[in-house]
Formats: sequence, structure tokens, C-alpha cells
Amino acid sequence: MTDIEIMDAPAEETVDVNSAEFRYRAKSVIEAILFAAGYPVKYEKIAQVLKITTGQAKDIVHEYAKEYNGGEAPRGVILLTFDDACQLCTKEEFSPEVREALGIRRGGNLSPSSIEVLAIIAYNEPVTRAYVDTVRGVDSSYAVTSLTDKHLIEVCGRLDVPGRPLLYRTTDDFLRVFGMQSLSDLPEVSISTADEKQQTLPNVDEAPEEGAK
Repeated sequence: MTDIEIMDAPAEETVDVNSAEFRYRAKSVIEAILFAAGYPVKYEKIAQVLKITTGQAKDIVHEYAKEYNGGEAPRGVILLTFDDACQLCTKEEFSPEVREALGIRRGGNLSPSSIEVLAIIAYNEPVTRAYVDTVRGVDSSYAVTSLTDKHLIEVCGRLDVPGRPLLYRTTDDFLRVFGMQSLSDLPEVSISTADEKQQTLPNVDEAPEEGAK
């Protein structure tokens, strides 16, 4: 028999994620991807591109976000980080100029009732519609449907009680629209409900655009 020479497969190139050179290029790649995408990109996808783990990708993105958002260079955009994704967004303070430049008509503002419902859900999620109705003292079905259609809230399960009502929570779109990275960024405000129980809710009459819809 003829001897067959078996060649060793080339070893996979290892990536030193802690090297300054790799992290510098990785951050540039991340910025390019997010700029081109225009929507939230999952850390898993970024990890695939950089050929590193999802955890390593998330760590680099969070490190870059601190540099990007906290730098002295004037920027009109902000790098938002979520639980499983990240996104580049224009800063809300420049929205009038952006609308004027792109010919975007202002519209689609939330009604006071929708803002109130969104605030209740954001501060107490996950909650049922019946809970929202109880806090507000009125039917909230239209507002809940409207917020769901706008992808600001979503169904996240059912409450384990007779009838198994739907549970609602806020979405990543909610965080993005209000420029927050997590619900922990919501301002801490308390008001009294009709039955005098203390509920942690925002004062929607004061500044609905700063954390509550």
C-alpha cells in the first residue's frame, strides 16, 4: 500500500481581544455596521463579524459607548446599548434641524392617555391591562392597542390567574425613542392612586418626553 501523508489542518488564528490594535479596529467596524444599519444590531451578529464571542462583543460595545458618548468631540448622534443589541441614533435635541433638513413633518405624537398608560407599564412591568385600568380608573384598551401597534409595548406572557390575562412590557423601541439604555434610567417619581396606595409612576404632566410616554 502506498503511504498517504496526512497533512495537519492549519490552526485557527486566535484573536487577542484585549490588544489595543484589535479593540481599536473592532470599534471602527462596530461604528460602520451601526451607521449602515440604521436599526438595532444584535451583539451576536457583531460577534460573528469580529469572530469573537457574544460576551466579548458586548463588552467592546459598552466600552466604546462610554468613549463615544462621553468624549469632548461634538456629536449629533449617540450610541445606545440594550440587553442584546446596540444602535446609533441622532440626539433628540437636534430633531428639529434633522426634520427640517430631511423634510420630515412632525406627527405621530402620543396622546396624554397613551403617555399615561405607557408610564404605568414602564414603571411596573410586566402588568395586565386590568392593572392599568385600575390605576387610571378608566378603560385603557384603545391606548394599549395603539402602543402595541407602535411597537412601544409588547405582550410578554400571561398572568397565572383565572382567565390568564396578557402581560405587557415596554420594548427596545421604547428605550430608543426616549434615549434610554434601560428602565433604570427612568426618573424616580411617586404618586398616590385612588385607593391611596403608593405607586411608582412618573408625573406625566411635567415632562413626559424625559422618560415616560
